[in-house]
Amino acid sequence: MDIKSKAALNNGVGMPYLGLGVFKMQPGVECRNAVLWALEAGYRHVDTAMIYGNEGDVGAALRQSGVPREEVFVTTKLWNADHGFEPALKAFSQSLSRLGLDYIDLYLIHWPAEGRMESWRALEKLLDEGKCRAIGVSNYTIRHLEELLEHSSVVPAVNQVEFHPYLYQKELLGFCRKQGIQLEAYRPLVDAKRFDDPRLVEVASRYGKTPAQVLLRWTLQHDVVVIPKSKQRKHILENAGVFDFSLSKQDMGFLDAFDEGYRTGWDPTAMP
Repeated sequence: MDIKSKAALNNGVGMPYLGLGVFKMQPGVECRNAVLWALEAGYRHVDTAMIYGNEGDVGAALRQSGVPREEVFVTTKLWNADHGFEPALKAFSQSLSRLGLDYIDLYLIHWPAEGRMESWRALEKLLDEGKCRAIGVSNYTIRHLEELLEHSSVVPAVNQVEFHPYLYQKELLGFCRKQGIQLEAYRPLVDAKRFDDPRLVEVASRYGKTPAQVLLRWTLQHDVVVIPKSKQRKHILENAGVFDFSLSKQDMGFLDAFDEGYRTGWDPTAMP
């Protein structure tokens, strides 16, 4: 596995295992620079969303980078206020325009809010029309996935959720694997709130790696796509340095046992 390694989605599309997340990045120079640095470092996957307010900057950085469009996997998402068939189609068109692209690689329902099934019908239409290469969901629990699978013949290609050793969603991971849904991890670095955990530091020291690199490697070894966010060049490079080592079976088990149910974001179980 290397920085350009890809997970094979259930429709045959390849999705790079490592991507750059741009959540909470300031629109303008901050976001554009982060995307440019990531592409320069070899990243070929960028994850944004309408609600982040920086889709335009992601698109501008892609064009400025000179990297061929077809080499970069771009994800954006449908926000809660835009649920419904026609509203979702309109929101997608607006995202595409802001990005300045002809198509989106992956379009996700951001949260399982009310109207989600009508939105899913819209995503199916977009997929059929070739406006996006894959469609999926974000923050879906098993309950939400079961509902979708019961009412649609199109299986989501991806479910993007918070996932790290402190929130090891093992049951959800197993369910997604069984259904052919690729799990993708956001906030894999726990917002840097656990870097000083002595247990994590101990593991990192054994490999000559940083706590951040160990967290990312753990996720990758669970065959989960990972999209760490960083606006600093040195950290973007650091996060890419996870393909020259492997965690032992013992250390994977040790990290698996960290699970404290610690969630840094909203709780999707509270959704309808």
